[in-house]
Amino acid sequence: MPVTHPRLAAFAALALAGGLVLSGCAGTAAPASSDSDDNGSAASGSFPVTFEHIYGETTIEEAPERIATWGWGATDAVLALGIVPVAIPSSEYGGGDDLITPWVDEALSELGGEAPVLLDNSAYELSVEQLLASDPDVLIASYSGLTQEEYDAVTGAGIPVVAPEEALWATPWRDVITDTGRALGLESEADAVLADLDQQIADAAAEHPEFEGLSIAYADDDVDTFYLYLPADPRVEILEDLGFTSAESVTALDSGESTFYTTVSSENLDQIDADVLFTQAEAQSDLDEFIASDRAALIPAVAAGAVAPIVGEENVAAISPTALTLPWILPDVVEQLAAAAAAVIAQR
Repeated sequence: MPVTHPRLAAFAALALAGGLVLSGCAGTAAPASSDSDDNGSAASGSFPVTFEHIYGETTIEEAPERIATWGWGATDAVLALGIVPVAIPSSEYGGGDDLITPWVDEALSELGGEAPVLLDNSAYELSVEQLLASDPDVLIASYSGLTQEEYDAVTGAGIPVVAPEEALWATPWRDVITDTGRALGLESEADAVLADLDQQIADAAAEHPEFEGLSIAYADDDVDTFYLYLPADPRVEILEDLGFTSAESVTALDSGESTFYTTVSSENLDQIDADVLFTQAEAQSDLDEFIASDRAALIPAVAAGAVAPIVGEENVAAISPTALTLPWILPDVVEQLAAAAAAVIAQR
């Protein structure tokens, strides 16, 4: 999901929320159907298909050819399945000057075809008029803040919508991929994408057996507020998949203010007793300032030099797992975790 401090709350609600130069790519997209149009098209799976979600039910009668996406992760899932959407949300955070994240840009370049319309996402409000102008057959918004009013307007125009399953910004990242596969008639291809992602994580864990059993805390320092991410956050889930264990202090400090994060006051930072601290910063100067601060010195892992940082807007964004971000950011995450784990082991 996205980052969580106030100016990025919606992007973090993306869970959204991740400088080092990355060599990772957007992953290998599934080949488009041989009878597709210039942007690829969904295969003929089992239709009609029905989705239950927070606004009721949506039935897609036949394989859609013109796919629009909204929220986080759906764009990446469609691209990973070898199809270029006709419309995607702009990425004000992590998207650079062209408002397209680098992993999406790489996938678009690989697949070719007509560039998608960028739906203005600056206020996290869907412009129904802009969406309908792209003439979509379906809107996939599994992990989004799509409102009832927006849903009603799009479906009222005859466009089926795959809305969030149980709550806004809460659909598990793996479900975004499987939902997308079902909606496009590419269920087996979506399963293959997930299997590949799981294998990448398993391979990384196997290459670093030293991660097994080390405790970890994932934190984000915003000067006035210190955020600690809980095991329910999909980014923490990835860390656990790599072999780490969420420190008991993480759940002990949980105030119940959110399902995926809690805030910690400065006087309680010494209670974060994890072996490794995983953290993020939008700029190296922000990270340096935090590491050198008195508040950071209270955290045992910082004092021990066992900090695994991810730096840069696009990298912070990429930590929230999707079909494309995971292979793009995983090598960097593992490299930082390995360095932090080495610092822990050296002191034992």
